[in-house]
Amino acid sequence: MEEGIITNIQHFSTEDGPGIRTVVFFKGCPFRCKWCANPETQQFQPELGWSAGACLKCGSCVKQLKKYNISIKNEEISWDSGSSSRKLPSYKDLELACPTKALHLIGKKYTVDELIKILLEQKPFFDETGGLTISGGEPLAQPHFALSLLEQAQANGIKTAIETTSYAAWDTVANIARHIDYYMTDIKVMDSDVHKEWTGLPNQKILSNIKRLIQEFPHIHFRIRTPVIPGVNDNPTAIKAIADYLKPFEKRRKLEWELLKYHRLGLPKYASLHRPYPMGEVELPQDKFEELHRLADSLFKSII
Repeated sequence: MEEGIITNIQHFSTEDGPGIRTVVFFKGCPFRCKWCANPETQQFQPELGWSAGACLKCGSCVKQLKKYNISIKNEEISWDSGSSSRKLPSYKDLELACPTKALHLIGKKYTVDELIKILLEQKPFFDETGGLTISGGEPLAQPHFALSLLEQAQANGIKTAIETTSYAAWDTVANIARHIDYYMTDIKVMDSDVHKEWTGLPNQKILSNIKRLIQEFPHIHFRIRTPVIPGVNDNPTAIKAIADYLKPFEKRRKLEWELLKYHRLGLPKYASLHRPYPMGEVELPQDKFEELHRLADSLFKSII
């Protein structure tokens, strides 16, 4: 039976699509956005994480997990971050070595049946608009597993949504879209060179896929999202360029454009993974965000 690697399952979410939803976060993403708020979803294989606030500094993990090169340095738990998943402790070993779960594995294999069972337990809490959201990471990077999960969810009367970069071959995107009710995707910046500089990949495939999706899947409700990032797109020229791209679809029903203010809420996750935060100390002033939001509102009628 096919398995997928999942980082987290979040219940009662009201921020990842309409209604009350269960969000399944897929592990693995082809992008490396410098402002990523979910760095634990970037790598495709399970990895270790450490929560400083839960750690007793007792040394139990060092004693019991010696062969995994775990140590205490400067009152922090350290390990070889380059280790492959074959060298990682098992969930059972970690639970025995770290009862507070300060040291933990990120990424767990699930079958579709296991996830459907969880979703059916939550189904009574979904209202008329709620349901399943697959997110990440990038769900399209585990396409067969994502498709099977969506098919089974719909077969059980559960509405579906996706949060995605839309970065995949068109056939993959289209196959997934046939089983989606609500589609959330980013347009970060129109300039492909700038996009590649800040995310690691160009955006031509993304823009092409989004345009075809809007044209060929009238049943889907689309929410196009633009995270406003300092130094990337926090200027009128960048916002106007995105508005110009979306303008031909302004009169389409079930389509809206949302500007999201840059935040640093993912910073503790980088510390947990022993990774530096690529954006440093940069901030986005509220008044600047509001100015750009007013500009977007003047250029496109369905703005959030």
